[in-house]
Amino acid sequence: MLEAYEKVLVTGGLGFVGRHLTNSLLFLGKEVTIIDNARTAMSVEPPSGVTLHLLDIREGDAIAEAVDGAELVFHVAANANGTLSVTQPRLDFEINALGTVSFAESLLKSAVRRVVYVSSASVYGTPRRFPMDEDHPTRPFVPYGASKLSGEISCLALHHACGLPVVVGRPFCVYGPGENPHEAMVEVGRFLRWHLNHRPIQIVGDIDRKTRDFVHVTDLVQGLLTIADRAEPGEVFNIGSGTETSMRQLVGAIGEATGVTPEVSVIPEIEDDTYRLVGDISKLQGLGYRPAVALTEGVRDVVDHLGANPELPGSPTIFSRGQHGES
Repeated sequence: MLEAYEKVLVTGGLGFVGRHLTNSLLFLGKEVTIIDNARTAMSVEPPSGVTLHLLDIREGDAIAEAVDGAELVFHVAANANGTLSVTQPRLDFEINALGTVSFAESLLKSAVRRVVYVSSASVYGTPRRFPMDEDHPTRPFVPYGASKLSGEISCLALHHACGLPVVVGRPFCVYGPGENPHEAMVEVGRFLRWHLNHRPIQIVGDIDRKTRDFVHVTDLVQGLLTIADRAEPGEVFNIGSGTETSMRQLVGAIGEATGVTPEVSVIPEIEDDTYRLVGDISKLQGLGYRPAVALTEGVRDVVDHLGANPELPGSPTIFSRGQHGES
């Protein structure tokens, strides 16, 4: 895979997804460079053999120098915290939208041959059909989804107008080892952190009607590598498991993985995201993508990495200002 590329650049390579992606690229024998400002990194030490540029993607001149020579670029750097996008929308937009445009402009001046923009299923907003394919309407209801969609639209416009060789991946609910508990919002890791500390799992919304497409980070990485290798420029792909899981089913998987029946505390009055969310991944499957990590296996993987009494989640789930979030 990716035989055509030797030098690869990963923005946000110190973060949760970026670090997993970087390690996979190193395993494939690639020469990897990371751009990261370490704002949310769990560690500022890059994997062995990686060149690190401690930069913000909005630093145009410095970025242009750092991307020089890259043949393949994965743009992962972003604010990925939806709550932060509500409390600090300008910061979210500056990073995800303006930062992406600034970074893409630097790429236009380089010799890069493929760019993968990591977007989000949040661009869809409230689902209108199930499962959601890539042609589903994009109507985000939180600033995070809007900023990711803005970056996506900008990259695709630069493809059509200026030849930016970009493809877009829209991950669904990504989980796995190595998440920053102060930033991560996906339920799998959050639920486990409460449960492993012998605390009630806090569920926002309806425990049965709220469903998600949970995708293990190793499957996400395989999806990103697949579209980098085989997709046509200008195309958009969902990256998920294609499996719908309710909050009650997730709680059951956690109990099965730990051998302890979880205690649950439901916050039913917040129903902003009580909806079915599952991706149609048939387009990506057409390129050979096959998710390999079932939820039960993935939950056990996270349990093994977290151990006993991990750090508790550090950010509440907030969809609007003035809302009563998690305690």
